[in-house]
Amino acid sequence: MLTHGDPDEEEEDPPAEEEEMVDPLETIRAKCEQTEHCVHLKERLESCEARVSSRSNTQEECTEELFDFLHARDHCVAHKLFHNVK
Repeated sequence: MLTHGDPDEEEEDPPAEEEEMVDPLETIRAKCEQTEHCVHLKERLESCEARVSSRSNTQEECTEELFDFLHARDHCVAHKLFHNVK
């Protein structure tokens, strides 16, 4: 005979919603992108991207501007990240 559970057995409450873990790297990157140096380089990158996308036939790429921005942001992150690691 098949049974569908013990009637005296209590149902478990659904698990409480867990707080979503925040990656400290993402938080620090966002803060570093707000520094004056990174803002300037991000503006240069966005300007380059706008210029390149506005042209139909160009060989220009924004690789240098992208690398400059990522280097500055990661340099900032490197000095702050491990202070937040427990």
